[in-house]
Amino acid sequence: MNARDLDRAVRFYRDTLGLPFLFTAPPKLAFFDCAGVRLLLDVPEDKGFDHPGSILYFAVDDIRQSHQLLVSRGVTFRQDPHLIARLPDREVWMAFFDDTEGNTLALMSEPGRAHGGTVAPGQAEGAGS
Repeated sequence: MNARDLDRAVRFYRDTLGLPFLFTAPPKLAFFDCAGVRLLLDVPEDKGFDHPGSILYFAVDDIRQSHQLLVSRGVTFRQDPHLIARLPDREVWMAFFDDTEGNTLALMSEPGRAHGGTVAPGQAEGAGS
């Protein structure tokens, strides 16, 4: 992921998102553990690489709770968590936001569906509708 201000980006990913910070390296690199995947933040020296990165989707169990937590930490979402798709065995919910460097990120939750009914994110499977 590209960054314009590495210190600001490190604070966002470490302190706001809560990703485990691993280390920094020259010239302007920072590494995080993203559930076993190594995430690199980089201030690109070559202008050909100076563009927003791909969308990172953070899988969460309870999208409403995760959304509220990040909002309380100052994250502005493009819209509240919303249903993207109803699949035979689960639903896909997402909520998109930007990091401090202009990269688009998203929360994603895939709660199961109980007996063909709807299970809202954060609702115990089998409870409710």
